[in-house]
Amino acid sequence: MVICVSRLRLESYSSTLSDPRYRFDPTPLAIGTRVALRIEYLGTSYCGWQAQPHLPVATVQECLEQALGKVADQPVTTHCAGRTDTGVHGFAQIAHFDDPVGRSGKAWVMGANGQLPPDIRIHWAHPVDQSFHARHSALARRYRYVVANTTVRPAHLASLVTWQRRPLAVETMSAAAEALVGSHDFSAFRAAQCQANSPIREVYSLEVRRWNDFVVLDIAANAFLHHMVRNMAGALMSVGTGSRPVDWLHELLASRDRTLGADTASSEGLYLVGVDYPADYGLPSTPAGPSWLTGYV
Repeated sequence: MVICVSRLRLESYSSTLSDPRYRFDPTPLAIGTRVALRIEYLGTSYCGWQAQPHLPVATVQECLEQALGKVADQPVTTHCAGRTDTGVHGFAQIAHFDDPVGRSGKAWVMGANGQLPPDIRIHWAHPVDQSFHARHSALARRYRYVVANTTVRPAHLASLVTWQRRPLAVETMSAAAEALVGSHDFSAFRAAQCQANSPIREVYSLEVRRWNDFVVLDIAANAFLHHMVRNMAGALMSVGTGSRPVDWLHELLASRDRTLGADTASSEGLYLVGVDYPADYGLPSTPAGPSWLTGYV
C-alpha cells in the first residue's frame, strides 16, 4: 500500500474561513454519531495528554472530557491520535467520541470551549463514519520540532521552543537525517519506559531547514516510539553543532542502543502538527503550525 503523506509548509495555506467544513453546523446530530475533533493546546501546564486519574495532576484528556461532559450533561470518553508527553504541545491533535445526546457540531465546539481553560481549544467537530478511529485510522502522524538558534534564549518563547546557543549547520543535519528515513528498528531512539510492542517504525519524511533564527525539524511517520522525536532532535543537534560526525546517526541507528545516543531534547519545542487520514472521512485540512511561526491558526 502506498501512503501519501501531506507535506507541511511554512508558506501558503488557504484560510480556514474559506473552508465550509469549518463553519459550525447548528443541526443536531443523531444520538450515537461519531464525532472527530481537532484540538490545539499548550502542553506547558499539563502532564501530557493521557488521563491519569490515580494521580493529582492535570492532563489534556481530563480537561477535554470534563468540558465535553458538561455539554452532554453526562460522562464523555475520548480517544486521540497520539498521546503527547508532558510539556509537548498539540497544534492539530485529533480525537473522537460518540455523541451520547445528539448535540450539534456548533454546540460541541462553542459549548466545550466555554468550559475549557484558555490553553486548550477545539477548532472543529466533524461527524464521521463509525469506522473512524482517531488512532487506528491514522495513516501518519506529523511532528514539528522548533529550535531557537540564538545567542540569547528568547523570553517571549520560553516554553514554546528549544534553545541552542551554538550555531547549527542545517545542511549537515539534513544529510545526517537521511539515515533515519524509511522502515527501521528505532531502539536507539526509544525511551527506556516505552511500552510499544515493536521498535519498528517507518519514517516517511524528515526535513531540517532554517527559518530566520529558528531551525525547524519536520518529521512524518506511521507512528512514533516514546521520546523518539526528541531523541532524534537531540542527535541531530549534536551533529549540527559539530559534536558528532555526519555519519554518526547511521551508526547509532544500527547499534539499536539508546545509551549510545545524545541527550533527549527538551519537550518545549515539540508540536504534534498533523495527523493524516483517508480522504473518505472528509476531515477539514490542517494549516502548518505552530501559529506563532507560520501565521495560521
